[in-house]
Amino acid sequence: MTDFFEQAVDAMKERFDAQERRFAGEVTLILRPEHLLEAVQALRDEFKFDMLVDETAVDYWPQQSPRFHMIYQLYSMAHNVLLRLRVHLNGNAPHIETVEKIYPNANWKERELWDMFGITFDGHSDLRRVIMPNDWEGHPLRKDYPLGYEEVQFTFNFKEVDRRKPYAQS
Repeated sequence: MTDFFEQAVDAMKERFDAQERRFAGEVTLILRPEHLLEAVQALRDEFKFDMLVDETAVDYWPQQSPRFHMIYQLYSMAHNVLLRLRVHLNGNAPHIETVEKIYPNANWKERELWDMFGITFDGHSDLRRVIMPNDWEGHPLRKDYPLGYEEVQFTFNFKEVDRRKPYAQS
């Protein structure tokens, strides 16, 4: 890693009490939710991480604390380095501040995350469904979302599953 990158990582650890994880040559900083906006602003303005490459989430249900991890991938075009941020969110109704004012392209990414995971982004300009129909109930990428209870048929269990299908009950 470059000196520039190490300075950025060290600054985040010192200023925002970030925890550092390194694996396979990649660095992930784990931040507390209350430090997210300040850290992202500093990374963009002071350390030239000028692109939000991706924003996504992971659901660790049935674990409740933390249940969700928000993941932000930031890229510095000037220095050709990628930095990943993780923020832990607890419970079944998670919320976090939007980064839309810092990275405008977060708008659609956060709408998708709200639609699929049910994570509320406080201060978002237009938090509404972007993939599912407006009248859809629930958030399909949550691990506690009902799957429809359709049993998967394979060649080894085809006849057994077929006997339990609704059309076979008549």
